[in-house]
Amino acid sequence: MEAPQPKTKARILKSPIDRTVLLKAYELMHTAKRMAETYEENREVCSKYVHSTSRGHEAIQLAAGLQLKAYDYASLYYRDESMLLGMGLQPYELMLQLMAKRDDPFSGGRTYYGHPSLKREGFPLIPHQSSATGMQAIPATGMAHGVAYLESQKLLKTEEPPVTICSLGDGSVTEGEVAEAFQMAVLKKLPIIYLVQDNDWGISATGKEMRAMDAYEYAEGFKGLERMAVDGSDFEDSYLGMKKAIDYVRKKRAPILVHAKCPLLGHHTSGVRKEWYREDLEQHQKFDPLEKLNAYLLEKGESEETLAGLKEQALATVLADYQRALAAADPDPNDFNTHEFAPTPVDVEKGERTPKGGEKVVMVDAALHAVEEILKKHPEALFYGQDVGRRLGGVFREAATLAQKYGDERVFNTPIQEAYIVGSTAGMSAVGAKPIVEIQFADYIWPGINQLVEELSKSCYLSKGKFPIQSVIRVPIGAYGGGGPYHSGSVESTLLNIRGIKVVYPSNAADMKGLMKASFYDPNPVVILEHKGLYWSKVPGTLEAKTVEPDEDYIIPLGKAHIVQHAAEEKVKASESCVVITYGMGVYWAKEASKEMEGRVEIMDLRTLNPIDWNAIAASVQQHSRVLVLTEEPLLNSFAESLAGRISKACFQYLDAPVWTLGSESLPAIPLNVELEKMMLPNAEKVKKALTDLLTY
Repeated sequence: MEAPQPKTKARILKSPIDRTVLLKAYELMHTAKRMAETYEENREVCSKYVHSTSRGHEAIQLAAGLQLKAYDYASLYYRDESMLLGMGLQPYELMLQLMAKRDDPFSGGRTYYGHPSLKREGFPLIPHQSSATGMQAIPATGMAHGVAYLESQKLLKTEEPPVTICSLGDGSVTEGEVAEAFQMAVLKKLPIIYLVQDNDWGISATGKEMRAMDAYEYAEGFKGLERMAVDGSDFEDSYLGMKKAIDYVRKKRAPILVHAKCPLLGHHTSGVRKEWYREDLEQHQKFDPLEKLNAYLLEKGESEETLAGLKEQALATVLADYQRALAAADPDPNDFNTHEFAPTPVDVEKGERTPKGGEKVVMVDAALHAVEEILKKHPEALFYGQDVGRRLGGVFREAATLAQKYGDERVFNTPIQEAYIVGSTAGMSAVGAKPIVEIQFADYIWPGINQLVEELSKSCYLSKGKFPIQSVIRVPIGAYGGGGPYHSGSVESTLLNIRGIKVVYPSNAADMKGLMKASFYDPNPVVILEHKGLYWSKVPGTLEAKTVEPDEDYIIPLGKAHIVQHAAEEKVKASESCVVITYGMGVYWAKEASKEMEGRVEIMDLRTLNPIDWNAIAASVQQHSRVLVLTEEPLLNSFAESLAGRISKACFQYLDAPVWTLGSESLPAIPLNVELEKMMLPNAEKVKKALTDLLTY
């Protein structure tokens, strides 16, 4: 009997892509498909929380994920599970997020499936991002901007120049914030790939309903944005296209948009099911990336047995990982409130507040000097916003000479893009840059609120502390005599309803410098509200805002109030005193109003509105038993009314009178005419009357 002869191997035809890559992609496509099927087959478990899958998008996503390096950066969207698999994430890890389990590596059960935030050795860095489609374009562009800045300062050490990839759905490109991102990418020539996956659907709206052109056509309007179109259902075309795009950005350090046409084979989400509205499923099925890759591999000479083995391996992995994820522990409910903020290193006041021989400075110069000292000491720090560059140095000269001293890459003008100014700081922070930015007037912060709420404020909490955002956002605020309805507003109550950000409000030069330094060293987003009427101490009654300038080491911890005027001890003992709790311009109204009140008025300057110094507030209320909460904002439904309500509830037993409140009249805007403005705003006379009523209650 003859010895058995070895079987003849199939002849593998040459492909432009390495065989191991092709087979890995094939296995992972089966993995992604089986994951989606598993979720459908176990809807009672897997649809407890909403999720999307990558069915139909696997080819382009794997083409990207398999080629990114550990020193690259990625901003993904909620359908990108195959890209995560391509990067090396395991089905088990993704399933932990699907089921909101304790060991979900991204958020510990806090956020949706497919919303990664990963800081792991050997993987691209993926900061947290929200579910709001298109909004990731700005933080992602901020990452590329930060990389470009750090490269310009020779502060970035990587094997090769890194790229940032921003994954978008085509429907999201109609968002205005995407246009802001594209504009900055070409203006600053940033190293970023915008990967646009186009399946011709935006929930239940088709492309024809949503857009006048697709993303590839739209990108033509951005001069300097290279464009490429690939077949997103074809792995070979997608892989070679992404290789070309990655090589282009690594070498040219310039942006590119890759438009990938894909079928949508799954539901929009588990909560919006395809059978409810899809009439094109049969047509889309013809472009299934897995079927196309299977045919391609057979054509290249791979055997049915090889491919079947890879499929079985994928199915076995998914089954085992699903059973393991089911048995995994849920989060500890007592852990629900951790990581609102990252711990700050600044916990005590340091440095000399009033150095011997020091000269007095106005608030705007104290801020300027603080920023200059930061830039001098920290090469990773940069400052940008509208009109802060070398030509003007800020409309209040708050950045005067900084660009001349530190260069246009560190101190520069932006377009009129409040969303980019705010949202880019998330990306900057993720790559290690430390941005200080400015919104020119508080009245114009609203376009940036979207980014502040969805991206900056939630990042630390939803990433379980992996991605706090170090961001200092300067905002000139308040009325200063005839500024009119669009340059005089107060916005602190809106900001204080945003959890996960800190809000600072200095009232004098020394506090400005100390709080600016603390804000920079705080690893969380900090909004500094800077009253325009106090900047130069030119408004009558505000001369004391000008103080001796503290030394370079001076720093004030956030969340520490300051008693700027004490009541006389005998008045306190006789229960004839009160405390005014205020901030900003209110400090000076209260000082002027209390001049004739014979030591009966204590004035507390909060300095920081979040975190608030509740211990100091409670102690003063207990001591004086009468309280006036004073604000420049319209009073109705304001921070001041909220604080008054909290005092009334928590300190009721110590109060000898209702908590008084005083603020602006509750009108939509501050009128231009100065006499009308006076009628609307608080002033020393109005405060004096309120104090008189309170003290005689």
